[in-house]
Amino acid sequence: MNRIRRICRCLAGLPRRASALLASVAAASAMLAAAPPLPPGWNKHPPMPREYIFGPVVKVPGHTVVTGGMPGWQVALIAAGAALLAAVLALIADRAWAAQRRQMAGVG
Repeated sequence: MNRIRRICRCLAGLPRRASALLASVAAASAMLAAAPPLPPGWNKHPPMPREYIFGPVVKVPGHTVVTGGMPGWQVALIAAGAALLAAVLALIADRAWAAQRRQMAGVG
């Protein structure tokens, strides 16, 4: 009987999920259909200057465009900390839920 209830609860939310998916697909297609057309000649480029092909007369040193940012090890450390925090919070919530169920059942 418990298995049947679980299946029915799982299937009870199916129409809601299907309608949400259908609404998001309809909204996305309406948004894409309303996009303005590109102006004529948007992909036409003027001819390249001769200096670009054969090199400029005066060489200009290159500059770094991006000077900031976060190193990869810091990103990995933040991700690992977030995963660890999520696991600890899930464990605390599970133990609190189990204790509440035991208390309501009068076991302990």
